[in-house]
Amino acid sequence: MSQDVINQDAIKQDESQQDNEVSVPRLDLAPKLKRPLSLWNPLDYLRLLYWVFYFPQALRWYVNTFGGGYIPPKEMNWRKGLEQLRQNPIQRQLFIKGLVLTVLTPLIIGLIILKIGILIDLFYVLYGLLLGLFLNIFLSVGLGVVIGVTLGLAVAVASGLTWGLAWGTANSVAWGLAFGLVCSVAWGLASGVELKFGLKGRDGLLKDNLSYEPALDIIFLIQCIVWGTLALYFIEIAPLIIVVPAQYAAFLFAWGFAIRRPDNWLLNFIFITIRDCNSSWMFPHLTPLHQPNLFINLTNWLRQDWKMGIQNANQLLAYTYQFMPVICAVNMVLADTPSNQVLYRVVQLAEVPYDWKLLRFASEELSTRTKSRVVDLSLDTPARAAAAGFWYLHEKEPAKATEAFAVVRSLLYGEELFTLAQTLTTFNDAKEPATIATLELPTSPNEPLLRPITWNTINALSRVVEDVRVVQRSVSRSTRAFALTRTLGELETILNHIETLPEAERELIKDIAQTWQDALLQIATEIGQISISQPVTNPYVVGDPVEGNRFVGRDDILRQLEELWVMGQQLQSVVLYGHRRMGKTSILLNVANCSGSRVKVVYINLLRLGSPQGVGEVLMAISDAISDAIGCPPPDDDALLNLPYRTFERYFKQVVEILRETSVQGLIIALDEFEKIEELIEAGKIPNDFIGYLRGLVQMNAQVAFVFAGLHTLEEMTADYFQPFFASVIPIHVGFLEPAATRQILANPSLENPDSTVSDVPDSEAVDFPLDYTPDALDLIYRLTAGQPYLVQLVGFQLVRRYNDFVFEQGHSRDPVFTVEDVEAVINNPAFYQRGRYYFDGVWGQAARGVAGQQAILKVLAPHPDGLMIEQLRIKLAELFRESGLAPLEEKQLEEALETLIRHDVIQQKGEYWQIIVELFRRWVLNQ
Repeated sequence: MSQDVINQDAIKQDESQQDNEVSVPRLDLAPKLKRPLSLWNPLDYLRLLYWVFYFPQALRWYVNTFGGGYIPPKEMNWRKGLEQLRQNPIQRQLFIKGLVLTVLTPLIIGLIILKIGILIDLFYVLYGLLLGLFLNIFLSVGLGVVIGVTLGLAVAVASGLTWGLAWGTANSVAWGLAFGLVCSVAWGLASGVELKFGLKGRDGLLKDNLSYEPALDIIFLIQCIVWGTLALYFIEIAPLIIVVPAQYAAFLFAWGFAIRRPDNWLLNFIFITIRDCNSSWMFPHLTPLHQPNLFINLTNWLRQDWKMGIQNANQLLAYTYQFMPVICAVNMVLADTPSNQVLYRVVQLAEVPYDWKLLRFASEELSTRTKSRVVDLSLDTPARAAAAGFWYLHEKEPAKATEAFAVVRSLLYGEELFTLAQTLTTFNDAKEPATIATLELPTSPNEPLLRPITWNTINALSRVVEDVRVVQRSVSRSTRAFALTRTLGELETILNHIETLPEAERELIKDIAQTWQDALLQIATEIGQISISQPVTNPYVVGDPVEGNRFVGRDDILRQLEELWVMGQQLQSVVLYGHRRMGKTSILLNVANCSGSRVKVVYINLLRLGSPQGVGEVLMAISDAISDAIGCPPPDDDALLNLPYRTFERYFKQVVEILRETSVQGLIIALDEFEKIEELIEAGKIPNDFIGYLRGLVQMNAQVAFVFAGLHTLEEMTADYFQPFFASVIPIHVGFLEPAATRQILANPSLENPDSTVSDVPDSEAVDFPLDYTPDALDLIYRLTAGQPYLVQLVGFQLVRRYNDFVFEQGHSRDPVFTVEDVEAVINNPAFYQRGRYYFDGVWGQAARGVAGQQAILKVLAPHPDGLMIEQLRIKLAELFRESGLAPLEEKQLEEALETLIRHDVIQQKGEYWQIIVELFRRWVLNQ
């Protein structure tokens, strides 16, 4: 066994012993609110008022928890602000509540002051109120609702009340001095609120935490000058030497009070003196003044249980301003940590820190922060060097990270981190394909690895480097083309899964992948002709559902489903309806790609049930599909057969619990060919209330919804068994493909793991489709098929077969481009219609069911490619029925038959003419 493994086991054993010896309390300082604030609950207004002035961190927590996520001010802009207020109801309501409090709070306090006999000018209270409203609106849009509400309310209260008091009480020769002093106090308090509540806590050691600090300092100076000038303007006897220093001292006192909040510290000190407690309300949320015993307690927690201590430290950073006790405690414990545990502990510190400056301060002497804003971090100890390395990775400075990790190379995991930083430095320096191709690939360190996910990504980037070498050096155009395709796919995969990487190196790797992707896209136009040396593997799928990269052309439907299932607040049941062979099953099998990992889609084809003898077998099929999707074992078959409803309901509750415990936000149960349910009900195999039972399950939990796929909408069914879903289901029509989608399917099909079709390409590699179409050929195929998915695939399939037969079986040479003549040769072959009988027979057979006269209409329209006018159609139908010896259709029957055929995408009314939509189907009917 290696020494590294022994050391790792020793670390874990030591931590386990610490857990058994001492129980470290787990701090949870977040607000305990379990619901969004209500516009109509007066107590919620008081809660918000308390948050603004005594617990400002709660506002960020509230937006993160209920409002879709907090966006830092530096990432905000007017567009994002307006979009949040328009589309996010939680943030919009918070904005409205802030406006209400901005109006009411200074007015109510002013009236109370006036009631107790203190003179106050309500006009100037109103003036401050209007200033607060302006700031609330302006900053909510520009910097976010949290900033707007806190600053707007703070400024309204501070400026409104102090201006009102100043104008209400100053009535003597000393009015100017009083006005200047009071206003200085007001603006000192308001400025402190701006710094602490609106942006971030300010401590003398943390000036660089505030991106707006230089501007605020200038504002403070201007305020002093303005109030001093106003005071001098109104005063007649007070000398300058008295007014300006007095008001400036008042300003500094008020500003310092607002920043330090000694009242908050004193109140907390009284509480902990009376009772030593770790409850959340025992920790001051406002003051940076050190809480008594906090440094000692946190130091002991970190020594007893490092992981729990870090969790508590992050809680303190998130919900208090006790930064200095936290960083001092972390530094002290790291300094005493044995060398074989240093990296392990620093890695845990860097996993998900609330503030990455915790790593920065852990890597330098605190005294240096008062001397300079820009300093090189200290690497004089292993702990400081490790912390500096992770800080530099986070700041996307891998060269400095390499220097830092070089100090700890001899420690456990040190060589791995050094190699990682060195590799990222090399990758980050390569910006062009020529440079990328010259990179020396790193050697992965031996397992066990400290950062296995990162090394998987490094390996993917190494594969990109290998393929870029092929792109740069190969003389084969096809080889270069395939290599470039692989590199772009690899980079796309990395970017799509970037959130799985550790936070320290995530943004750096993202920048590398995006830079390489942009550079490679610029040379994509160099791909040339591909030499075909073997029969082309047929990429077209006829009859079977289309999955994976071959599924294209349904972006509009997938977008609708994404809006209903991913972007909406709760899942919505859907019915996908359309005629046979329109691709409904393919949509159901591929819809999981649009819903992402957060929503699972369970697919059940009801036709595969055969002839079940009861509802238990139907629920058995659904249970098995759910089990395959989320891993919840299905109930016992006998239990489902004996007590189907009760057994499945219990299983359903287990499924819901699993959804709540995982990252899965919803479950979609897709029932294909749902008309089978009505057939089973009519046959007495399942009870009439089966659909009502399913609807009841959906009502039990908003995380579950159904998708019904078939020929009809629910309202079109002959019976009302589906009535429970009428009000809640969203119908989505699956019709013909658009011309652009048809061209994409034909000209750019995906070949997944085909046999080799191109010279010097390994059989295991996927290749681009080497055949092409003329624009006229593509247009003709669309006119013949109207974008019917099954027929589009069938035409393409037959064209590829014809090409392979002509070139490789008969030994002829031809251009690898399909023309109009090729298309006509394929569709005029009787074998084409024989191969497509599943579609043609399906449409024809459906026309024989339901409303009478559908097949007769099709027979009459078939000889007329351009269609018939309604009067011509009536005459032709009368002749057909007279020749057949049948009674003619009544006018109402004709209208119903036409409506049914239109609804099923078989015919259309184009101007004054009625015609069959799909030309190939018209020709098939004509030949019957």
